[in-house]
Amino acid sequence: LVPLFDPGHSCVLKIHTAISYGTKTKSEIIQRNYILAVQECHVQNAARQYGNMFSAVGTLLEGFGEAPEIIPIYLIHRPANNIPYATVEEELIGDFVKYSVKDGRELNVGRKDSEVGQKCCTFQHWVYEWTEEKLLVTDLQGVGMKLTDIGIATCSKGYKGFKGNCSISFIDQFRALHQCNMYCKLMGLKSLKESQHKPRRNPPMKAPLSKPAPCSTKKMLVNPRSTIRNFTSQSKSISGDRTIPNFLQPWKH
Repeated sequence: LVPLFDPGHSCVLKIHTAISYGTKTKSEIIQRNYILAVQECHVQNAARQYGNMFSAVGTLLEGFGEAPEIIPIYLIHRPANNIPYATVEEELIGDFVKYSVKDGRELNVGRKDSEVGQKCCTFQHWVYEWTEEKLLVTDLQGVGMKLTDIGIATCSKGYKGFKGNCSISFIDQFRALHQCNMYCKLMGLKSLKESQHKPRRNPPMKAPLSKPAPCSTKKMLVNPRSTIRNFTSQSKSISGDRTIPNFLQPWKH
C-alpha cells in the first residue's frame, strides 16, 4: 500500500464510538462504529469534491485569490482493536476557527468578515445554488484556508442519492440568514432574498476549466450550473454511483 502520509507527518486519528447510540453486543458496536466512520468519510470527501469545483471556478476570477480547501479524510481498519474502524486525516497546526455552525448560522462579524470567513459563506451559497437549493455544506471550520470536520444538510429526499448528516432545518436557516459578500458578487450569485421573489436566470457567461481564463475574467459572471464539466466523473459517488470510492476503501494499519 502507498502510505497516506510521509514519515514524520503529523496526523489525527478519530475513533467513533457507538456506545452512546445504545448498542449492546460487540458485533453491534463494531457495525455502528463502521457506519459512523464511513459516514464521516463520505460527508467530508463529498464536501471536498464540491470545494474543488468551487476553487476551479473561483480562482479563474480576477480578485478572487486563494479558495478554501477541505482536507481529505480516510477510513482505517485496525483489526486488533475492540473498536476497529477509525478515520485519519492531516493534523492542522495553528489557530482553529469556526466560520459556520451546524445549524446554518454564520458566526460573529469578526470571523465572518475575514477573507476566509467570507469565502466560506460564498462557498456555502455556491453549493446551495449548484445543487438547486437541495444541499448545504455547513459547520465550516479549520486553520487558515484548510477546513475539516464538515457537515452537510440535504433536503428530505436527499440529493441524487446522497443524504447528509445534518437536519434539513439548517438549509432553511441558511436561506433566511445568509448575507451576500463581495465574493458572492464575483461568482455571479444571486441574493437569496431576491431569488425567493424572482425566477432564477442563468448568467450568459461560462468559465471553462480546461483553458486559462482570458483577461476579461474581471467582469465574468460564473453560474455554478454552467461549468465544471471536467468534474463529472469525480462526482459519481455523490450522484448515487454504487462503486466504493477510494476514500472509503479501508486502509489496514
